[in-house]
Amino acid sequence: MLVHYKRRDAMFYSNNNYINGQDNYYYSGNHQENDQNYNYQNLQQENRQWNHCNKHKSNSCQTHVHEYEGSTRIAEQNVDAHNHRFAGVTSQAIPYGNSHVHRLLGNSDFYENHHHEVGAVTGPAIPVGDGRHVHFVYGTTTMDDGHVHQFIFATLIENPIGD
Repeated sequence: MLVHYKRRDAMFYSNNNYINGQDNYYYSGNHQENDQNYNYQNLQQENRQWNHCNKHKSNSCQTHVHEYEGSTRIAEQNVDAHNHRFAGVTSQAIPYGNSHVHRLLGNSDFYENHHHEVGAVTGPAIPVGDGRHVHFVYGTTTMDDGHVHQFIFATLIENPIGD
C-alpha cells in the first residue's frame, strides 16, 4: 500500500497509480479493515468535507495535518558513513477507503555539501487511543552525492493540544 517517491516535483506513485498533488487523487491497494475502522464517523465527515472542498475549490476548508521528524538510515557505510535528519508537516488528510493518508515532501539537513529530499505518502490512520491517530511512513530519499538513504518513521499525533 505504501508509496515510493519517484521525482523531485511532488509526483508520487502508489500501486502504479499516479498521485499528482493537485486536485485528483486515486488510491487502490490492499489495506487491513481493522486499521480502516479508526473513528469511522469522524473520518466519514472528514471525507465528505474534503470532497466538498475539492469540488468547490474552497480555500476555507481544512481537515488536519501531522508533524513528523526522523533520521534516515546510515548510507555509505564503508566509505563515508552518515545519515540525515528531517522534519516537517504533512499535507491535509486525503481520503483513502474508510481512512485517509497524507502527502509529505521536505529536505533533510546538509552533510558535507549535500542533502536529500524526503517524500512519501503515509499509510492509513493507526489509532493510538483517546481518539488520536498516527501514520506509518517509509521510503527512499532522492539520489544525491551518489547515494540514497532509506527512512522509516511514524508521524506525531494530530492536533496534540486540541480537544
